[in-house]
Amino acid sequence: MKKLAPVALALLSVFSGSLQAADSNGTNAPASTNIFVGAKIPDAAHEPVRVTNTVTIAGTPVKYVAETGMLPILKTDGVSQASVFYVAYTRLDAGGHTPRPVTFCFNGGPGSASVWLHLGALGPRRAKMNADGSQPPPPFSLVDNEYSILDISDLVFIDPVATGFSRVAKDEKTDLFFGDEADLNCVGEFIRLWTTRHERWLSPKYLCGESYGVFRAAGLAEHLRSRFGLYLNGLVLVSGVLNFTTIDDEPGNDVPYPLYLPAYTAAAFFHKKLPGDLQADETKALAESRAFARGEYTHALQQGSALPAAEKDQVVAELARLTGLKPEIIRDNNLRVDEEIFRKQLLHDEGLILGAYDARLTGRDGDPAGPTPGFDPSAAAVMGPFSAAMNSYVRSELKFEDDLPYELLAGVQPWNYGAHNNYPNAAERLASTMNQNPYLKVLVFGGRCDLVCPIDTVRYSLAHMQVADEQLINISYAEFDAGHMMYINLPDLKKMRTELKKFIQP
Repeated sequence: MKKLAPVALALLSVFSGSLQAADSNGTNAPASTNIFVGAKIPDAAHEPVRVTNTVTIAGTPVKYVAETGMLPILKTDGVSQASVFYVAYTRLDAGGHTPRPVTFCFNGGPGSASVWLHLGALGPRRAKMNADGSQPPPPFSLVDNEYSILDISDLVFIDPVATGFSRVAKDEKTDLFFGDEADLNCVGEFIRLWTTRHERWLSPKYLCGESYGVFRAAGLAEHLRSRFGLYLNGLVLVSGVLNFTTIDDEPGNDVPYPLYLPAYTAAAFFHKKLPGDLQADETKALAESRAFARGEYTHALQQGSALPAAEKDQVVAELARLTGLKPEIIRDNNLRVDEEIFRKQLLHDEGLILGAYDARLTGRDGDPAGPTPGFDPSAAAVMGPFSAAMNSYVRSELKFEDDLPYELLAGVQPWNYGAHNNYPNAAERLASTMNQNPYLKVLVFGGRCDLVCPIDTVRYSLAHMQVADEQLINISYAEFDAGHMMYINLPDLKKMRTELKKFIQP
């Protein structure tokens, strides 16, 4: 998942008289008489499909047009080499003369469609989950998203090549798009062309990326600036990675272990596995965990086999206290507990495994004696609701017709990270962009129970960037109770909107 001032006026004149009211069941699904009837769109040469609608956000009705279509990715000779699927939302009743912000959104993987941010957090409709983010019983449904940010920013959701309905042109090889640089060229060209066709060069522009989408967003900020002179106002980095050194716990790389420790503490707190003093105060527990991670734990790992036995015993005891794990598990793993061992062992005596993307969510493993979890309960919880929601929404409400399957998660491996004898690191590109665009703001979102990309890994990456000190004030953080997809937890979704509104409308 591993606006508008001049444009709005033009759209209003085109779509005058065609706005549809919400139907009787309270959703914003377009009425069957909507004048925009979708046809099959096999490639980017066809016109996009547009429907108009209204959604109530923060108690205020927001009229908008949803545009669904494909844009060509052009070679230097003007020939299309791929078609990228997108859904764009533009508010119609904004008023005023100041260009509205536009936010380009994508998920990660690599190989993930943008459905998660689209129907989970930001768009005017969302897949219905239980209030705590757990899976509801099928059949699944869509509801209006009263926490969308469409009232403050227009939105463009991008599905990179091989995801969603995006595809390569005839005689082109798909794997040519499977790499960091190729991905930046492709998504960057989409943003340039969409911005040009929709006359949004003078609008405030933001990127919102999740997971690998954070890595992509950091690279795109530099690519768009250096290739097209397209300067961004801000980046929203959701549950992501900037430097793979911080998450790849290969032998010899001890950097990830201290950075993951606070996430283990948060998960143990949620499941009530910490000792009494820590269980009484999560803020205190996380502060102690981070202090220990930066201090004694990092010092112990750096000593390797030279660590004295008495000091090792002290570290084992403190790690057990901060993680809820049995001391022998920590000792058997030589102080280096990866997320799969943690997920398997924390609730092992209860026959439960934890989710990787959201450690609050649990499931029963078919092989309790196995060394690692057999599946991810948090990934399983979202797949059905989001797949059903998107497949229904794109055809029945957006009126886009295509008989190909909508690829939520596509196989794009092997992926060329472009790194030679080192770990991929997009933080260097972000630093370059921030130094050259001193107005660029960065907002980092992280779920405390995310065991895939803990927020402390991004903190570490940003803290080690070579940027001028005065640029650091442009970086802000927001932590959430849930995990990687914090927005499936209703209280976190509400908080997410609040933070985004402050960021885009300071």
